[in-house]
Amino acid sequence: MPLLQRLTLPGDGTPQALVVVPTRELCVQVSQDLENAGKHLGVRIASIYGGRPYESQIKALRQGVDVVIGTPGRLLDLAEQQHLVLGKVATLVLDEADEMLDLGFLPDIERILRMVPDERQTMLFSATMPGPILTLARTFLHQPTHIRAEDTEAGAVHERTTQFVYRSHSLDKPELVAKVLQAENRGLTMIFTRTKRTAQKVADDLTERGFAAAAVHGDLGQGAREQALRAFRSGKVDVLVATDVAARGIDVDDVTHVINYQTPEDEKTYVHRIGRTGRAGKTGVAITLVDWDEIPRWKLISDELGLDKPEPVETYSTSPHLFTDLGIPESATGRLPLSKRTRAGLAAEDEEDFGGKRRRSRGRGDGRGETPRRRSRQRRRTRGGREITPATQAESAERGDDSSTDTTRPRRRRTRGGTSHTPTAEHVAPADKEESGTDSGERPTRRRRRRTRGAASGNPTSTTDAVAEAD
Repeated sequence: MPLLQRLTLPGDGTPQALVVVPTRELCVQVSQDLENAGKHLGVRIASIYGGRPYESQIKALRQGVDVVIGTPGRLLDLAEQQHLVLGKVATLVLDEADEMLDLGFLPDIERILRMVPDERQTMLFSATMPGPILTLARTFLHQPTHIRAEDTEAGAVHERTTQFVYRSHSLDKPELVAKVLQAENRGLTMIFTRTKRTAQKVADDLTERGFAAAAVHGDLGQGAREQALRAFRSGKVDVLVATDVAARGIDVDDVTHVINYQTPEDEKTYVHRIGRTGRAGKTGVAITLVDWDEIPRWKLISDELGLDKPEPVETYSTSPHLFTDLGIPESATGRLPLSKRTRAGLAAEDEEDFGGKRRRSRGRGDGRGETPRRRSRQRRRTRGGREITPATQAESAERGDDSSTDTTRPRRRRTRGGTSHTPTAEHVAPADKEESGTDSGERPTRRRRRRTRGAASGNPTSTTDAVAEAD
């Protein structure tokens, strides 16, 4: 809000404020929030991030903008190409600064800071303020003021989030998660994994079990990632499986459960993950599944945050305390009943590819009752290098050529010396001719020998046709 109030409107089209975010999903969210807040002020906002065509973003900058929100890589690309001018930026915002530091964006941030004027207001936001972030603030900010938007007595983990920690085997985790997703009063659920491959595997497994699940990770295209987040926000899918790329700053209402499918790397990641639930005064449930080899890592997280849960309870998908803790019905199974299944998967919708054109994403169908793979292809029939059309058939009929009415395709035959043997009368050897050829001295023809089931050769299993060439 202060950023919008400090703008000089109407501007000359040169950016007056710059917001730097670490992830593409956060860039889209911040842009939408600023557009909603400044729609009555006439503020022009541009989103600059990777995975999208350059053309549309360059066009928006040429038309003039007041606020630019972007990721470091794409911002530097357009600034070095002279499409993005940062000489009049009066307000600079670094959002999720600790994440940008962990991802190795510090050199890019330093280059961006050298492009903006020295006389500016700089705001640095982060849910956690470790030592390196405070050092970064003192380095790039002039007389910074540290503001905490929470109670001084409050800890890193809010009390409104009920936390459960279970020691679970990796082979039993899919079954256990399927039971948890059938808990009473469960709304939107986010499942976090450490690796991209695990995220996709869990999403596919849940879809096969009947749950409406989608995945968000780095191996997906930007269009697919945005589509999954839109479907999750709108309720088309109620389970979102994601890596830590979605744990930073993504604000989705009514997330009731968060499941840590794999133990986070550190306590900061744990705080950001479970912070997706229990927001804005609401309550939530956070479930962490700790494998046997992850127990030392979890002990460090528990000791750092003061959770007093260093020893997870050994739990399986059939453990009675799992059903009691989470309110899971006794009749819950590893698959969602057919009567309760929701539409799994995402609907086909228009996306924008890297060429700037609109295309239809492949779904289960194209709206015409058929899939792209089953759609028949129209083949052209030719004879003698000419395409067979009704006009050519009529012309051949006038010449008395009865073969023009035959629209069947000839059977493909083997060739000898580049000459194709077509099924005409001159290539069929009469029965009384010898094997070596015909009376006119033509090239010897091939005899076709067909093996039938139960032939005299004693091979009753041979059912294929063979073409043998005469010696």
